[in-house]
This record gives sequence, C-alpha cells and structure tokens, in this order.
Amino acid sequence: MSREQQVLDRIERIRRRKPVIREELITLAHGAGGKATQTLIEAVFLEAFRNPLLAPLDDGALLRIGDGQLAFTTDSYVVSPLFFAGGDIGDLAVNGTVNDLAMCGARPAHLSAGFILEEGFPVADLRRITDSMAAAAAAAEVAIVTGDTKVVQRGKADGCYITTAGVGLVEEPVTLSAARARPGDAVIVSGPIGEHGAAIMLARGDFDIEAPITSDTAPLHGIVSELLKALPQHVRALRDATRGGVATVLNEVARASEVAVVLREDQIPVRPEVTGVCELLGLDPLYVACEGRFVAVVDGEHAGQALETLRSHPLGADAAIVGTVADAPAGLVLLRTAFGGTRVVDVLVGDPLPRIC
Repeated sequence: MSREQQVLDRIERIRRRKPVIREELITLAHGAGGKATQTLIEAVFLEAFRNPLLAPLDDGALLRIGDGQLAFTTDSYVVSPLFFAGGDIGDLAVNGTVNDLAMCGARPAHLSAGFILEEGFPVADLRRITDSMAAAAAAAEVAIVTGDTKVVQRGKADGCYITTAGVGLVEEPVTLSAARARPGDAVIVSGPIGEHGAAIMLARGDFDIEAPITSDTAPLHGIVSELLKALPQHVRALRDATRGGVATVLNEVARASEVAVVLREDQIPVRPEVTGVCELLGLDPLYVACEGRFVAVVDGEHAGQALETLRSHPLGADAAIVGTVADAPAGLVLLRTAFGGTRVVDVLVGDPLPRIC
C-alpha cells in the first residue's frame, strides 16, 4: 500500500468516527462553519433533535403541505461591525434567509425578524438597519410579516443581533441535495469568491489596509430560478458559500455523496483585490465567506448550458466551472494547483474571520 493511500485511509477512519464535542466551553470556532461547527451540530443539536426533516442538514427543510411543498429556514446574524462597505446587518439578514430558501429550490415569500437590542443602542442606527431590511425585502419581493424584539442590559450584547426565518414555495419539480453528486458532474461557482469576508475584515480597521472591496451580499433566488428552469433535472445540488466558504461547502458535498471533488486553482474566480488582502492576512479565499455567491453541482453533460444560463444573469456574469466530481478518493476535496501539484482542501479549522455574518 502506498504512503498516499495510507494517509487517505487514515483520513477516512477519522471522518467515520462518531462526532464527539470534547471542549467544555463554547468557543468562537464553534460558529465558524468549519469542523468545530459540524461537530457541535452533529454531537449536540442533531443528537437532541434528530428527525427525518432535520437529518439532511440542508439549508432549509422541505415541508409537504397538502399538494404543495414549502421550504422553511432560519438564521441568525451577529456580524461585526454592523455597517460595512456594500451592506449592513439588515440587508444581510434578509438576503441570507432568501438565499437559504433559494438553495432549496424555493421562491421566497415571507420572512420573520427577531431583534435583540442592547440598552443604549442608537435609534438612528436601528432605523438605518430597518430601512435597509425593508429595501432588501422589496428587492427580493418578500414581506416581513411577523417578528419580535428583546432588549438586554448594556454590555450584554453587541448593539444589535437579528434572527430571521423564512418560508418559500417550491414551484419546480427538482430534487436538490448535497448527497446527489455523481462522478462526471461539474462544479460551478456563480461569481468571484471571498468578497464579503474581505470587506468585513477591512471594515474592522484592525489592519492598515485600504482596498476597493465591497460585500457581495445579494438575493440569489432570481438567478437560481433561471438555472432551475433551464435545467430542472440536471442540477444536483446548490449551496450558498457563507461561513467556511467554498471549501467547506464542497467538503459537505464530497462527504454526503461519498465522492471526490477535484478543483482547478486556475479556474477559481477571485478578484485581484481580494487575493491581495487574503495574501497579506494569510488567508485562503476558498475559506472566506461570500453572501451573494453559490456553488452548483450540475450534470457534466449540461455544464456548458448551466454556465451560459448563469452568465446571462447580472449576478452570474463571472460564473465559472471550477472543478469536477470524481469517484475517488471518496469524501475528499482536492485542488490541482497552478504549479501542477495537488493538495487536500479540508474543512475549515478554527475561526480566522469571526462574526462575519
């Protein structure tokens, strides 16, 4: 047995172990979307709440209501700072929930909004946030129809946290799941990656870096709808690349489908400004969050049509085929580097960019 195969076998044995949370206290890494988050979800939440609708751990649950099917999702937003180039916590909360519904193949319809406000938070900032949410909801053609507000003592929060939930109607007869990828499929990203995480990092002002980077926060249901109408039976999976970035999303696909995902470094779209900031900070753009980009796994024979469909939409003008699905090594994501080598792209470890959404 070759040394490479020994390493792959060891990785496989470790991954098949039952998740166990070993820490006694929650850390920021548990909210980063990487290995610690997966362990927390599987060892604590899934263990407690396990049921058939939750088990797939998709972006939302699909609910059969009479003859129709609804998608239901929820998310919380704790981004710091609250305002950043290209957006704020308000439009992020609306777009993030709209996008989770879109990844289920649903047309978003109604949202809820819950606010946790800190004593002393400026009313002017709250109005700015709610105005942003209203504009984002109007642009996405959804209504915020219910909500809740709580106020906590000064110093017990970070100004404003928002939780949104959403329901949407599944109109196209499609089946989307991270477990549906097959060898020969193509992996497509809808546009340049890493812009949201980079914008947040610059907005914090911790580094003396200036760059023309804005968050890519945007509602994705329109471009997703066009893709599903064009290829209703040939889109295997959709994922928005938020916490943990594209790398974590593709690891989820590889594990769920028991396939390998092979990426081409020279095909991955990253704007030069984002590349520069990531190099200065020692970050890999594959792990940096997006809020207006998604990953699609599509039947390889229809990849060209999928790419053409995405590029015809304003949000997909820079879409690219970045890799393929192979049968082995199952459960791993590999990157063919620009220098001709190959490396494993594992799930995010730790939390290099805390509080990005």
